[in-house]
Amino acid sequence: MKILYLYAEIMGYTMATIRNLAERGLDVHVVHWDHNKLTPYQAPIVPNVFVYNRSTLTVDAMLQLADKINPAVVVVSGWMDKGYMAVAKNLRARGLPIVMGIDGQWHGTIKQCLQVLLARAGYFAQFYSHAWVAGLYQFEYVRKLGFDKGNIVYDLYSADLIAFNKSYINSINIKKLHYPHRFLFVGRFEPIKGLNVLLQAWEHLSTKRSDWELHLIGNGSLKDKLLSTSGVVVKDFMHPEQLIQEVASSGCFLLPSCGEPWGVVVHEFTAAGLPIIVSDVVGAASTFLISGVNGYSFKVNDPRSLVKRMQQIIDMSDHELNAMSVHSHTLSQRITPETSAGNLLSVFS
Repeated sequence: MKILYLYAEIMGYTMATIRNLAERGLDVHVVHWDHNKLTPYQAPIVPNVFVYNRSTLTVDAMLQLADKINPAVVVVSGWMDKGYMAVAKNLRARGLPIVMGIDGQWHGTIKQCLQVLLARAGYFAQFYSHAWVAGLYQFEYVRKLGFDKGNIVYDLYSADLIAFNKSYINSINIKKLHYPHRFLFVGRFEPIKGLNVLLQAWEHLSTKRSDWELHLIGNGSLKDKLLSTSGVVVKDFMHPEQLIQEVASSGCFLLPSCGEPWGVVVHEFTAAGLPIIVSDVVGAASTFLISGVNGYSFKVNDPRSLVKRMQQIIDMSDHELNAMSVHSHTLSQRITPETSAGNLLSVFS
């Protein structure tokens, strides 16, 4: 059996699901955006996985690829690429199951309301037969786009749990002896990630930080500003295998995003056993956060709300933080590469 992905940028979490599909004996063919990438991540070579650069393929070339491999199902990352949509429409007309992957949330914007009107006129049905959603908020969205409940599957994204579970196992006993007092942010250094809010909160905590540190890992347009900020340690983008080495010395993961439809990084670091603090717009919190059990959420764009949550973590005993660590890891197992791949394959049944 063969699967064709028409995808955006390949990431480590994308490969976690794709690798699981390949391990089940499927051939997975992935067309991906190779230009204007948000991160320098490079997909590894995986048996039974074939990768093609979108920049080298026209719509006709993608259709020829589909004719050549004869996929049982086609996965399309939303409607961002008009070429992908042209291919989806052509293959849908042939009767192939076309699965739309979507991580967006419903906000009731003018654009989204127009999409609902288009859906009622049957617009999306000509492209897609199923929707593959990241979580509950995305389910709400695609229901408004006219997808039947029976044609919606979950777990679009999964962290690479082999790597992050291992990091949890390797660090848990060390942390029982001495819990690391370090806040950690991992992501793009862009305004959308709420870094200005984080810096304001960190400055406000200046005399109340105790021995806690703040480390930021990533790259982006705000890097120079972050490098010039005292009391903050800035590190370059890291591949997943490098990131997991940061787990043993980190005590709480922060994601203060102003907008975050999902946020696989939350899954990654709960799997690694870190308590988390996230803004209340982070979609993945609906699955991986129970407030007061393994972390907290705070009001988006509100430094004072973030200060309160960071102070709660700072004031906790190491015993309490270790208990949160265990709860984070437990919650992280709600989604796995196996459940992600299995949900996609359930389209056939």
